[in-house]
Amino acid sequence: MTQIAITRTAHPKQPPADETLQFGRVFTDHMFMMNYDAGKGWHTPRVVPYAPFTLDPAACVLHYGQAVFDGMKAFRGKDGQIRLFRVGDHAARLNRSAHLLCIPELDVEMVEESIRTLVEVDQAWVPSRPGTSLYIRPTIIATETFLGVHPSSSYLYYVIVGPVGAYYKEGMNPVSILASDHHVRAVQGGLGAAKTAGNYAASLFGAEEAEKAGYTQVLWLDGVHHRFLDEVGTMNIMLRIDDEIITPPLNGAILAGVTRDSVLTLLRDWGLRVSERPIAIEDVLAAAQTGRLEMWGTGTAAVISPVGELGYKGERYVINGGQTGALTQKLYDTIIGIQYGTAPDPHGWASLLGNRQHAAR
Repeated sequence: MTQIAITRTAHPKQPPADETLQFGRVFTDHMFMMNYDAGKGWHTPRVVPYAPFTLDPAACVLHYGQAVFDGMKAFRGKDGQIRLFRVGDHAARLNRSAHLLCIPELDVEMVEESIRTLVEVDQAWVPSRPGTSLYIRPTIIATETFLGVHPSSSYLYYVIVGPVGAYYKEGMNPVSILASDHHVRAVQGGLGAAKTAGNYAASLFGAEEAEKAGYTQVLWLDGVHHRFLDEVGTMNIMLRIDDEIITPPLNGAILAGVTRDSVLTLLRDWGLRVSERPIAIEDVLAAAQTGRLEMWGTGTAAVISPVGELGYKGERYVINGGQTGALTQKLYDTIIGIQYGTAPDPHGWASLLGNRQHAAR
């Protein structure tokens, strides 16, 4: 594997106290960078001091949106060890996103190595308080200078990391979400399955409306019928009606969440009835009204987020008495236990920072 050059900062910063951490506000002393040029491929992997970088005003990413990213976390357990959660699967998903935007794919082992090397260099920044972690953001942007619609011939892959607290201010307490019956984030055949900047830009207007109405996030419905559940802005969505756990299928319009996959695996391990199938909003509301519904979101940032209230067409529906359901709590406790090294890890999802063997997938 290509050697990664490391240039350490001459002016290290003091990491913030764990109890002050928010999400995505503070970044560490270093970042990883690697370039791509047509005819040369990916080259010059390096860790350098965290700093702004320069883009030409005509850089492709600024005009035509060729940008993909991913997100994962490193956790410091009570034993002091640092663990990465399913880093190889996140690297593979970054490549799937890149493929959909005509961005040259990276060697998955290099992506893993770039992340491990950067976290090792800045490991003093990994917080230890329960509920905190080091968030890892690998990103690829198009850098060729031109005005014209075609894929770029040059790219920058970079990774930044920063210590974080809970994603939602509610923490593990139930959140409220608004099912939008008129805004659309993505449709089948588009880029909904890619973790690309444009998908998040498409979600902003609906999310602002939801926030003004007193909701935490938007629950997107399908772009054709405005009837079937797709996903929440920052999470995949799951629900339990009676004895069936249901989540929308990976139909090309939603992101294949790594936490989603982890939850589905655990549920099947526990012998529960799991269905990846379309579910209509009217069926969800009927289950909520009759007290048969438990609902939660899954995602790297929030891990597991219980849903206590669902809005739709001007009406508010309380879910599970506004309380965290027993299954939701069990899923959260299990995944957090694996991530921090306090629970069994039968699938080998968590890998120690110093261990270069890849986690099982």
